[in-house]
Amino acid sequence: MSSLNKAMIIGRLGKDPEVRYTQSNTAVATLSVATTERFKDRNGELQERTEWHRIVAWGRLAEICQEYLKKGSLAYFEGPIQTNEWEDREGQKRYTTEIKALNMQMLDSRGSSDGGQQQSGKKAASTVEIDDSFDDMDDDLPF
Repeated sequence: MSSLNKAMIIGRLGKDPEVRYTQSNTAVATLSVATTERFKDRNGELQERTEWHRIVAWGRLAEICQEYLKKGSLAYFEGPIQTNEWEDREGQKRYTTEIKALNMQMLDSRGSSDGGQQQSGKKAASTVEIDDSFDDMDDDLPF
């Protein structure tokens, strides 16, 4: 394989999807998705770093995003990373990097943005926090 351009993001929407239509009536949804990394710093204090991702979906996928996703929704997005060049009002070249969503999967219950809690109280999607500190590991391994 000569190259691969594929991003996979699981995160929460920072706002409702913004949908517009092209002149040929094709839906385009723009989503702002946050991913958060939790880690312990050198002092052992828990730190949190949030990264925001611009995701663009086209056609039927854009319409599905508009219908089923809202601020706070947890979702998986997959697609290539692309950078677009454009000029601002002052004539300066600007660049926007985004993920072109080719696949999306909703990870909490329909219409839910309460961390994946369904009305029955069961979790629709479970989250796992990974602790990178191995200080408490026992050196005696059973194998």
